Amino acid sequence: MYAFEIERPTTIADAVKALAAEEAQPLGGGQTLIPTLKQRLAMPSVLVSLTDIAEMHGICEDDEGRICIGGGTTHGEVAAGAGKFRGLAGMAAKIGDPAVRNRGTLGGSLANNDPSACYPAAALGTGAVIVTDKREIAADDFFQGMFDTALDEGEIITQVKFPVPEASAYAKFEQPASRFALVAVFAAKFKDGVRVAVTGASESGVFRWSEAEDALSGDFSAGALDGLSVPADGMIADLHGSAAYRAHLAAVMTRRAVEAAN
Repeated sequence: MYAFEIERPTTIADAVKALAAEEAQPLGGGQTLIPTLKQRLAMPSVLVSLTDIAEMHGICEDDEGRICIGGGTTHGEVAAGAGKFRGLAGMAAKIGDPAVRNRGTLGGSLANNDPSACYPAAALGTGAVIVTDKREIAADDFFQGMFDTALDEGEIITQVKFPVPEASAYAKFEQPASRFALVAVFAAKFKDGVRVAVTGASESGVFRWSEAEDALSGDFSAGALDGLSVPADGMIADLHGSAAYRAHLAAVMTRRAVEAAN
């Protein structure tokens, strides 16, 4: 590690003000940032902790029936408190291990947008709305590539609004060492159609599989996916699996998610 200052604001307004300082960087649960600092891959002079901001914690329901979760809410809290949305609660319960679930946050995961993270699939798979200190961003516009989002410098995710589907499930094929998704799929059935989001597979990060969505919107069953496949072009290839293997897993995990949701 190296010497740096740390600020602990208790309001969103104070956090925004602190992040305006030169080389300031937000700190949520620290599950990605702290290891990055240890390796000196990032060296901000000021860390602005978001963990003491009460207005960024908690789970509630809005007038539209959406589950609204504060950006500072931990994975463990989502797993325990999002009971109405079983697909989301079940997904959160499978993130990492107890230590990770008790520190990592929803907002931190979405802001980092790791190509193998779980929450991007849930947000994109439900058409969630990401609320920041400045605006509201639809999930379809938020994810812009590997580790890249629509967030501006210093912009903070304060809340995420998740529409609650009629049926949903998350199917995850874990990378056993990291417990990140080698490939995972969030499938959600709404009254007006189905959304399917795939994480862990693409070089461009989380994406929607539109062909599967079209098929499942007419028949929300695993059989509707017969004959469909995900192209291997643009899939991640590394020591854990080839591009073709990940493309195959994307189809398999989609079937499993649909079966679990029914």
